[in-house]
Amino acid sequence: MKWVVLVGSVRKGSFNAAIARALPGLAPEGVTVEILPSIALLPIYDGDIEAAGIPEAVTALSQAVAAADALLIVTPEYNYSIPGGLKNAIDWLSRLKEKPLKGKPTLLQSASMGGFGGARAQYHLRQVLVCLDMPVLNVPEVMVAQVHTKVTDGALTDQSTQSFIEGQLAAFHDFVRRQKAGASA
Repeated sequence: MKWVVLVGSVRKGSFNAAIARALPGLAPEGVTVEILPSIALLPIYDGDIEAAGIPEAVTALSQAVAAADALLIVTPEYNYSIPGGLKNAIDWLSRLKEKPLKGKPTLLQSASMGGFGGARAQYHLRQVLVCLDMPVLNVPEVMVAQVHTKVTDGALTDQSTQSFIEGQLAAFHDFVRRQKAGASA
């Protein structure tokens, strides 16, 4: 099974990117996890750009998402919501004829230096994903609060956070299998 990860932050020292980098080592046996290229590579969505032709970076992102069995989104919270770059990536993917997001089993994770761990970003993101007909694992939720105390030198080092994420990934593995079985029935 192959999962791809869309990181909602473009900051070089991103805590959310550190969590994303930890995922391949925490994934269940038989699952490969690949981090997608940075959302910073995508132009801001513009209908004129779309009419002139889908940018190569958007096409590559779409193909990678379409080829995967599932999508993981790891994002910070900006102003009680999702980062503009993440929304831009989703907007581009939603415009394509192939609809790579439709029906794609999806997992959300967030982290922040505050006490809520990005919870409000996840709730806003869920609203966006409903519109795109994306099944999202509801529980367990991973919202890493005070993430700056759990990441050292760009790596997730907190054992209890790693263990909790492993549990979420195991539950997601079962969720993806159920989604795939339901789709083929």
